[in-house]
Amino acid sequence: MVTMPDALILVDLQTAFVSGPNAIPAALRLLPCVTDLLQRARSADAVIVHRQNDGPVGADDEVGSPGWELYLPVGAGEHVIRKPRDDGFDATALGEVLVGAGVRSLVICGVMSEMCVHATARTALARGYQVTLPHDAHGTYDIPAVPGVSEAIPAHTVSRVAAWSLGDQPDITHPATAVTFEG
Repeated sequence: MVTMPDALILVDLQTAFVSGPNAIPAALRLLPCVTDLLQRARSADAVIVHRQNDGPVGADDEVGSPGWELYLPVGAGEHVIRKPRDDGFDATALGEVLVGAGVRSLVICGVMSEMCVHATARTALARGYQVTLPHDAHGTYDIPAVPGVSEAIPAHTVSRVAAWSLGDQPDITHPATAVTFEG
């Protein structure tokens, strides 16, 4: 059973990562799940935080570039918090926003599973939040092969391992459709 979360954190759902030729492989599967979560969180008046990565000069998500823009529209009263590092809590106001709103339980979705999603979920757990990480609402890229070391690792496997490595505290087994928000 999924705990009824009172917040949704959308991690780095930026144009560069979920659209066009350089999108993550699962973008077409991921976006409907995340959009549905967002609509249901809005309907429940849950706290909604859009995280936006500030990539370095030349990166697909370089600040101010078309790829840096958030892919999903931000609604009235929703928070946009830019971040300089993988962990969404590090050097940002995320913790203050969640504490100020009395959040106890949250859903984390977005990209990249093994980087920003994982780092943000790990810190949320360390801060005592109940975390739901729906298995179909986060994604990443394939990891290329390393000759003599390993074959390429498909993105869906990377995402699963990233979630599994968080241990048994977060709910990682349910699909996004099983989440019901508490406002």
